[in-house]
Amino acid sequence: MSPKFIKKKIILKNNFFQAIFMFSFPRIKLFIYILIFSSCVNLTNKKNSISSNDKFYKIENIDENDIISDIIEIYDANKMVFVKGGKFNFGSDYGLEREKPEREVIIQSFLIDKNLVTVEDFRIFVNSSNYTTEAEIFGNAIVYDDSVNIWQLVDGASWEFPLGKLKTIASDNHPVTQVSWNDACAYCNFYNKTLPEEVQWEYAASERGQKKNQLFYWGNDLLLNNKYMCNTWNSGYPNTIGFKDGFKYTSPVSHFEANSLGVFDMAGNVWEWCYNWHLPYEGNSQIFPSDLLGKAQRGGSFLCNSNYCHGFRLSARSATSPESSLFHIGFRCVKNLNNLKK
Repeated sequence: MSPKFIKKKIILKNNFFQAIFMFSFPRIKLFIYILIFSSCVNLTNKKNSISSNDKFYKIENIDENDIISDIIEIYDANKMVFVKGGKFNFGSDYGLEREKPEREVIIQSFLIDKNLVTVEDFRIFVNSSNYTTEAEIFGNAIVYDDSVNIWQLVDGASWEFPLGKLKTIASDNHPVTQVSWNDACAYCNFYNKTLPEEVQWEYAASERGQKKNQLFYWGNDLLLNNKYMCNTWNSGYPNTIGFKDGFKYTSPVSHFEANSLGVFDMAGNVWEWCYNWHLPYEGNSQIFPSDLLGKAQRGGSFLCNSNYCHGFRLSARSATSPESSLFHIGFRCVKNLNNLKK
């Protein structure tokens, strides 16, 4: 049975469109706040500010001497990167209001996946754990149809068939998509890892804060020496998908250049789930409207275009409801040093 359309509202804000839809199903009601690059839900029961005691805004240094020697022994250096902790300026005073204020934080060392979790990685997890994703339970997931410029729930869309059951199967070496925040957490937990906090993600993306004085980790322009540095929408969104970078949708992981830490796809390809809620930073008195609440995402996606999307920038943030599955959202895992021996 197709969803019954109840309500539609279009909001123009911060130079990007936010399309808000509510669908009703026979057994469930699903509220989907679809941004051009993400979706959000009303989470007004959650707190609207972050105190200085919350761990992902100021993380104390720890003594690493007794565990650093275990890193290479326990973890495959071909799959994870060691990110040494330190101080850096988190957030931005020059971005959108949600990115303010910029302030110095202390962060402990951690390990982060070199690559986004791939379709093959996720298949191994599913086969090992008999896990069923939320999109598979709901029977559908969210896809953007560029031929008619519509975001829609597509029956049968899942991590294996991100565009729908009758479409092409996902390539093993591409980032897995159509996985909710809950699905991503289940994957991370299975391997005794976790999703990155926003502060960890930004610290790694900005090369331990060394690139915070520029828009992207490679510079201030999307092209470097006339070469695309990430998977972007290279045309006049939303009318047609441009793929001058060689890809219409997702690209293989590690296809584009890594940052100096050796981490790939920290801009473009797919938005990345983060562990924390998308809430105002400490020192930001703004109360986010319901359409900006959800689980945080970073990095932008192949849908981002320089004419409208802020997502590629190092400090840029977005949000999506934790149960939502979309064809341009994926994830990677981190491992905190204090959990290495567990």
